[in-house]
Amino acid sequence: MDVPVYLFTGFLESGKTSMIKETLLDPEFNDGSRTLILVCEQGEVEYDPEFLKQTNAVVEVLESRSQLNEDRLEMLNQKIRPQQVFIEYNGMWNVSELLDLEFPTRWLLVQIISTVNAQTFMLYVNNMRSLMADQLMHSEMILINRCDASTKKSFLRNNIKAVNKGAQLIYESIDGQINNLPDDDLPFDLNAEVIDIQDDDYGLWYMDALDHPDRYTGKTVRFKGKVVHIEDSRSFVIGRYAMVCCAEDMSLIGYLCRSDRPVRVLVDDWIMLTARLETEFDEEFKRDVLVPHVRQIELTEELKEDLVYFS
Repeated sequence: MDVPVYLFTGFLESGKTSMIKETLLDPEFNDGSRTLILVCEQGEVEYDPEFLKQTNAVVEVLESRSQLNEDRLEMLNQKIRPQQVFIEYNGMWNVSELLDLEFPTRWLLVQIISTVNAQTFMLYVNNMRSLMADQLMHSEMILINRCDASTKKSFLRNNIKAVNKGAQLIYESIDGQINNLPDDDLPFDLNAEVIDIQDDDYGLWYMDALDHPDRYTGKTVRFKGKVVHIEDSRSFVIGRYAMVCCAEDMSLIGYLCRSDRPVRVLVDDWIMLTARLETEFDEEFKRDVLVPHVRQIELTEELKEDLVYFS
């Protein structure tokens, strides 16, 4: 029988331990299976003996990255015989290194979950962007906790989606309840005949359209972007780049555009595009995404600041 492995990433005091404890205390999740919890960093919340007895769990503390190796995991597998494994990863360790590790036979990584402290997220974005990106880029689900009335949903969502477009985002209030944060006011008119996207609003619009394609289906938009790839005479990719973790690591924030007739554009051309937005199913995201259908193309000047920021 396979042993499911759940990986929890995030910085210290982001709520990893609390989330693991809540998960194991949930009777709908935990049926009493023997659980191994690998703790790679210790914060304020601890696993007390009563909790471990109640959940049939064993904690193994790994104090350095070198202790997290194939021999150690195999030894723990033989000694504890876990039926499931939770890894509380260290926020300062490289997640990609763990993903390259060979797990014991039948251990199967089934989910990567990240926790984010909404109140300290801006600090990490501004000062430790590369570490933040590494912690979040592989996750299927990201829990953003400690949200309150001052929390800016667009800042959180847009910065995280620039790193990991496919992750499911869940917002949690300070009291631990799921928080349906209202969307921040958009700086453009969704009801306009042509929705004009200003250069500074491109990132906000792109991320909102990624999350809510239904808002834009059938709408006509006008925005400026760079031609980065030409598929054929009637389709090309336009967009701008966002800094994911450093100046050497950029993520394209763009669209595959289609036209009913041949278009004369070249790679690296900057254009003002007017297009009608339609939806198509995307195999990568396994859902509908927006596809601009060209109405008008005008050559334009390159932006002096062409990177997309979400601050």
